[in-house]
Amino acid sequence: MFSKWNWIFRFSKGHHLGLFILISLIIGIQILIYWHKNKEVEVLPISKEELAWIASQNEIDSLVTCQIVDGNKIYPFNPNFITDFKGYKYGMTLAQIDKLHQFRRQNKYVNSAEEFQNLTGVSNEWMKQYSPYFKFPDWVTQRKNNKFINYDTKFKANSSRIIVKDINVASQEELESVYMIGEKTALKIIAEREKLGGYASMEQLSYIWGISPEAILDLNKKFAIQSNIGLKKIRINDSTTKELAQFPYFNYAIAKNIVTYRSMNGDFRKIDDLTNVKLFPVEKLKIIALYLEF
Repeated sequence: MFSKWNWIFRFSKGHHLGLFILISLIIGIQILIYWHKNKEVEVLPISKEELAWIASQNEIDSLVTCQIVDGNKIYPFNPNFITDFKGYKYGMTLAQIDKLHQFRRQNKYVNSAEEFQNLTGVSNEWMKQYSPYFKFPDWVTQRKNNKFINYDTKFKANSSRIIVKDINVASQEELESVYMIGEKTALKIIAEREKLGGYASMEQLSYIWGISPEAILDLNKKFAIQSNIGLKKIRINDSTTKELAQFPYFNYAIAKNIVTYRSMNGDFRKIDDLTNVKLFPVEKLKIIALYLEF
């Protein structure tokens, strides 16, 4: 029986020493691992100044979190003009976005966060996150903040003593006195007037994007066409494509079609001849006729 284990006793002293060192290393490593796992973590005391700094840093982090959505800062915006992309980005459903767009296609606006939620049906959590960034026009904000002014009543009360003014010489301040017209819309009216050299019909104001039907009604009460001396007339039979394209109611394609038709069929003799031109805006024919010379 001892002959089977006889090979152990054939090791030299060097082999015995090596085995002893190896076994000692294994035991030592196991002791170190056990000691490290059971060692108590030393907790360093925190001063009052460090606690105050941590609290202030947490507050700063919370403010930054409120202003960041997926890494993008949220800027104040008018919820009436939320696009498909922005609505999807802010977590609105397609049905909620469609409700808003259908409402806007009727030329209607929401004027408060409550109206927006009632219309779209977004959740309270959504409103809590995004409604602080809603920005409505100044006239809406002023109407909410001033409890003593009823703008509808104000405009109706003043309607009986309105002095009608010339739209072609109206100033920005006079235009801003119109119901639902602010600075940007007033500047649009003036810019369009300068392009045309003056308005020939009050109907032209309805072609300017962004003017509500209510504003058009009040404009017609307060203003009229009283002078048209500066109208920029267009010689329809002599003007080049480039010159025709500068007219606000034409674009380059329409101008090119007018010149092409004229070269193939001769001069235009009356306004109705222009209805034969491809892409011509027939719905504005009567207005355009006021700016043409044959």
